[in-house]
Amino acid sequence: MGTPEFACQPLGHLCQSRHEVVAVVTGADKPSGRGRKTHATPVCQAADCANLRIIKAAKLKDQALYDQIEALKPDLFVIIAFRILPQKLIDLPRLGAMNIHASLLPKYRGAAPINWALINGEKETGLTSFFLKRKVDTGDVILQEAIPIEDDDNFDSLHDRLCEKAGPFLLKTLDLIEKGDVPLIVQDDSLATPAPKITPFDAMIDFGFPAAKVGDFVRGLSSRPGAFTHFRGSKLKILKAVAASEETLAADAATTSETARPGNIIRARKKLLVACSGSALELLQVVPEGKKAMDGPSFINGFKPQVGEILGEMTSGEKEK
Repeated sequence: MGTPEFACQPLGHLCQSRHEVVAVVTGADKPSGRGRKTHATPVCQAADCANLRIIKAAKLKDQALYDQIEALKPDLFVIIAFRILPQKLIDLPRLGAMNIHASLLPKYRGAAPINWALINGEKETGLTSFFLKRKVDTGDVILQEAIPIEDDDNFDSLHDRLCEKAGPFLLKTLDLIEKGDVPLIVQDDSLATPAPKITPFDAMIDFGFPAAKVGDFVRGLSSRPGAFTHFRGSKLKILKAVAASEETLAADAATTSETARPGNIIRARKKLLVACSGSALELLQVVPEGKKAMDGPSFINGFKPQVGEILGEMTSGEKEK
């Protein structure tokens, strides 16, 4: 059971293993893209390429769906990046329903564990397999694998690295379940941290934090959905940014972030620096509204930002939207 790209590689490993995939359950086709054409989910497309039986589930509490799955007599559910199952479905398979989550549970329970690990400046994350319980991401842990977060990681790179490891990790988990010798670990709820879904509003940058914190926020949302601010009344996505080094700041005696208002442009020559709380952020890659991604110097050359201009202010028309 799965929907997005993250579940596709594990499905591929499962298909190449000795285990029998009796069906793939995924979401219904949905319109997407500029033309709003209807597309199957990434997992559906992968399952179709592997000639697997596909069940498109619109409503998980539908009795017809339950009957269809029950008729397959599954030993186990493998859930990766899917919806919350009703208890009736969780209880259906003989060996239970197991999930793979992209964090070291109980840290980062929720829909966006990769994003929040980066936003919070974590140095390590990983994969956790566990048996489902009624409450989301609280089940007993089967297996965990830690993965370091590199300084230059963003959402895309960390997502892809976790995805590559999820397939072999799934097969290790299945070996343990098959042997019937699973050393289950009960999660300590006191150590739990949330990882709620990222909304468009959540992706708006607040320059009132230190530059290093803002840089982590940017990389945690790059490139999807993309952290953003506003410049001259238009949306400006920031895909890559780092705290300006002391050497960078010392190169221009006029550059200061100590008295500037957060969001103020404090340098727009060769490098684009923006004031944060007691520090400065260097913008390395941005996407102006309606334009392609460009580096900082290209943005300077094309848009001629001026020292003293502020990022984050919206026009009255945008505020109404």
